[in-house]
Amino acid sequence: MTVLAPPDTSTLPSRSDLSGWVSEVASLTGADEVVWCDGSDGQLQGLRDLAVARGTLIPLDPERHPGSYLARSAPDDVARVEDRTYIASATPEDAGPTNNWREPQALRAELAGCFAGSMRGRTMYVVPFSMGPVGGPLSGLGVEVTDSPYVVLSMAIMTRIGDAPRELIEGGEPWVRTVHSVGMPLVDDEGNRREDVAWPSNDTKHIAHFPETREVWSFGSGYGGNALLGKKCFALRIASVIARDEGWLAEHMLIIRVTSPQGRRYHVAAAFPSACGKTNMAMMQPSLPGWSVETLGDDIAWMRKGPDGRLRAINPEAGLFGVAPGTGETTNPTAMAALGSDVIYTNVALTDDGDVWWEGKTPQTPERLTDWRGDPWTPDSESPAAHPNARFTVAMSAVPSAADDWEDPEGVAVDAIVVGGRRASNVPLVAQSRDWAHGVFMGASVSSEQTAAAAGATVGELRRDPFAMLPFCGYDMGQHWAHWLSVGEALGDGAPKIFAVNWFRRGDDGSIMWPGFSDNSRVLKWIAARLDGEADARDTAAGMLPLDGAIDTEGLDLADGLMEAIFDVDAAAWAKEADLTEEFFQTFAATLPAAMTEQLGELRARLV
Repeated sequence: MTVLAPPDTSTLPSRSDLSGWVSEVASLTGADEVVWCDGSDGQLQGLRDLAVARGTLIPLDPERHPGSYLARSAPDDVARVEDRTYIASATPEDAGPTNNWREPQALRAELAGCFAGSMRGRTMYVVPFSMGPVGGPLSGLGVEVTDSPYVVLSMAIMTRIGDAPRELIEGGEPWVRTVHSVGMPLVDDEGNRREDVAWPSNDTKHIAHFPETREVWSFGSGYGGNALLGKKCFALRIASVIARDEGWLAEHMLIIRVTSPQGRRYHVAAAFPSACGKTNMAMMQPSLPGWSVETLGDDIAWMRKGPDGRLRAINPEAGLFGVAPGTGETTNPTAMAALGSDVIYTNVALTDDGDVWWEGKTPQTPERLTDWRGDPWTPDSESPAAHPNARFTVAMSAVPSAADDWEDPEGVAVDAIVVGGRRASNVPLVAQSRDWAHGVFMGASVSSEQTAAAAGATVGELRRDPFAMLPFCGYDMGQHWAHWLSVGEALGDGAPKIFAVNWFRRGDDGSIMWPGFSDNSRVLKWIAARLDGEADARDTAAGMLPLDGAIDTEGLDLADGLMEAIFDVDAAAWAKEADLTEEFFQTFAATLPAAMTEQLGELRARLV
């Protein structure tokens, strides 16, 4: 092996041609070998075998879980590192007050020092990929270079990798450059080799986004959104900037098709923060006879005005990177059915007979397990068997509820946009916006209410997450709302209708009033009726609410007065809500659209 001399690290490679850029990154990182990933079954199986030999992947029982593996990360590499995630836009004003801004050239110099020699003794894999169907009008192209076989295998599930996107890039199509290293070279500066570990990582971690040059540089972590750079990094943070510049939307939204008993189809895009029922809605099994829900996407939506003037949406991903704990036969049987084969599990527990388990998977807890750290575990253990952020990675095509045309490159015309948080009080079960600007106000106001004091939170305190995009928007949120307003103006009468939902309102006894899960289809039925002009509504400070009896509750055993309580709009509580919203909006005072201030004024006027 030849030890490469450290290159000039004052700047990072930023060449536009693919081969030249790859050569520069290889020189910077000192990789022993460069392997181009073509997406072939043979190459991927070779990487699985390599990962098993290194201890990164543990094969599961081939009868229970054919083609599936378990990975255990380092204990300090288990989730996104938001405090080390940067937006290095040209100015801090463009990043906005809620992103971690870094001056681009200073950050480039720091990263260059980290990446210099970071892949010595390792192979650098070049992964050309497409977000969305290759060559589709709503799709985007990228390349990730990485020294992690686990990342390559995960990217092969989550995106479309291989020669087809590479050919488009080499043909001159625009693309996003992403670089990833676990930050653990196997050869030091003097040429001495050290032993590898099953999950290499580094105490120093940086997830850096350069919006203007469409780049992502990730160092030190091998986990999830820190390392699978097509996901949150490209598909949201960088893509949201591209979308702003080009007049479309890259959003943290699921996409579903709802079909009525009469065969009428409705396409819904919905934004929910974490722990607000997003995956359950994406894979809903409706309780209403004759209604069906098909999955088009579970996490991210790219939406652009189509030739017909409608907002058309695609799911840019090819797989699911789902949270395992809490997912079970009773909560999400569709997701469980997707996990039959060819799954990569990360940080779940292992049974003695080669099965996997996590909290919430089954009603019964096994008497003995090997936990996510690889240690013996029993129900008496103080820590959980699976890490709370344990994941499963599986192809979208494995989801039983996936629509037959979920990969249609033209996307689907969106009829309704839904936003929602986890609110114990105030926010009704469902409300329709009066117009597009009011809908953007609803999205900008999304919040979740703390119901237990944890991690320094106060009961009743609101955690704001506008459009469920606060951690994922690559630019200032005030600009984000302004962009939504401009998209709506361009769509005109063809714009989707906007609704806000809250599955989590609690009664006086502290219990959640609405049954949720499959019964959320009853809310979708009312939304469909509103889209068809077949249901009237009453105008309130919270928006357009269903008339009494308009929500189909047949077959539900609901307490007397529950539906009235779940739609109650208390003027005093909403006046306080308006004050809190105004306080939050002041965070973005420099870029807050006038329409948001006007909507806040209208809210207060309706409370008088």
